[in-house]
Amino acid sequence: MSTAMNFGSKSFQPRPPDKGSFPLDHFGECRSFKEKFMKCLRDNKFENALCRRESKAYLECRMERQLMAQEPLEKLGYGDLTDGKPEAKTNS
Repeated sequence: MSTAMNFGSKSFQPRPPDKGSFPLDHFGECRSFKEKFMKCLRDNKFENALCRRESKAYLECRMERQLMAQEPLEKLGYGDLTDGKPEAKTNS
């Protein structure tokens, strides 16, 4: 009966996560940014275009803490918010 569970010589080959997959924020390092973004969405009837600055700040927090891969903000669709200059960051 144990031979029925033997699948031969195939072995598991690990692979990196798909692009867009990243670790959860288990320690809440970016919780305040996420909460501001979610509040903005609720206040604006979930019209995400009105909350792009909050979304950008949240993604910057995740990248700074290695919770997602570093990507240029322009590549993530925030080029119009950077103007080639770093913005002042606020944590409040």
